[in-house]
Amino acid sequence: MNVNLGIWSKLTKAAVALVVVAFLMLVGMYYLPLIQQNQRMRADILRLQNELQKEQAIANELQTQINALQNDPNTVARLAREKLGYAKPGETVIHFEPATNAAGVGTLNR
Repeated sequence: MNVNLGIWSKLTKAAVALVVVAFLMLVGMYYLPLIQQNQRMRADILRLQNELQKEQAIANELQTQINALQNDPNTVARLAREKLGYAKPGETVIHFEPATNAAGVGTLNR
């Protein structure tokens, strides 16, 4: 048996729909800060992974330099020549000094 309640059945359906919408909005408002925090943390993870890759590349380069200094006598000899100004017998060492006054280069004096 179907009883027609008129406007009350429509109002009941509308009220139920509004309650469902309100519940969904409350759930969304509850989870929104968690979603935003999750996005911030993911961005931090990406940033930290990039930093880690850069630092690992630097560490690999430094390890290569350490290995060269420990195992390659030519590297040690080259560094001694460059840094300390050493030379083999019979070699001439020439040092170039950087210019101290570069302001006058390329300008005309009137």
